[in-house]
Amino acid sequence: MGSKQVAVLFGDVCDSTTLYEAIGDTRAHALITQLVARLDEGVKASAGTVVKTLGDGLVCHFKDADSAFHAACQMQEWAAAMSEGAEQKLSIKVGFTWGPVVTKEGDIFGDTVNVCARLVSVAGPAQVLTTQEAVDALSEPLRSRCRQLYPMKVKGRVSDVNVCDVQWRDDDLDQTAALSHSGMMRTRPARREWALKLTYGGDSVVVEPDASISIGRDKGNDMVVNSTHASRVHARVHGRGAHFVITDQSSNGTFVLIDGHTRELQLRRDEAVLGERGYIGLGDSASKQGDHVVRYRLESRKP
Repeated sequence: MGSKQVAVLFGDVCDSTTLYEAIGDTRAHALITQLVARLDEGVKASAGTVVKTLGDGLVCHFKDADSAFHAACQMQEWAAAMSEGAEQKLSIKVGFTWGPVVTKEGDIFGDTVNVCARLVSVAGPAQVLTTQEAVDALSEPLRSRCRQLYPMKVKGRVSDVNVCDVQWRDDDLDQTAALSHSGMMRTRPARREWALKLTYGGDSVVVEPDASISIGRDKGNDMVVNSTHASRVHARVHGRGAHFVITDQSSNGTFVLIDGHTRELQLRRDEAVLGERGYIGLGDSASKQGDHVVRYRLESRKP
């Protein structure tokens, strides 16, 4: 058993359960296995070490933060390329951070690993999330491609984790040249777009990537939430690059609860990137359910 500083990276295939239901276990398993195998190759090509594969994803580590950054971007490029023209689309979410780990019998343990697992759990499709600790460990050119988002609670941790979004796409950077860690130019794959579907009661509103909507009690909102907890204009949801962001504009706060997690984000005049699916509580915890809660879910759009 030993301890060392490394960059830890988690990569997961998004919404694999839906894929299994749509095309059957055999075909879905083959597609996911093919993608995970490609990601495994990419990690090793970036001098990384794959600790384990977990069916729909992998856990790995790198000796420096720059290598993890490049590997994360490469993973997203490959996932997008594999989905180009395919009947069944696949997307991944990636999280990486930097810090001490304990190594034992080829596995890694510790707070850094726990933080990375939490990062990937809140990431959305085609998104790379990292931490301020990892950004500080990056070389200067790569730091400029990371944007701070919001503080995040992690179970067992006293202090919050400052989450940052990695701009891995070419169009996020307003560049025409493809990202190239190896120095070789590549053709940029077609962009896969997502829309965000919000549901309240029997009504639904779809937010397109270039659109913005308002949520609140006032009838002039795009989504009207008839609850005494909600402010007249409570929050806005809008597309930002490849993601969707909710911004609190209320007096009582906005709560975001991601499916499968008991700890929720509480926003007060702040914003957060929404993941794959979950609940938005206006003015009170989303975990309580009730007339103040809006359901959200990402839906695939053809490029």
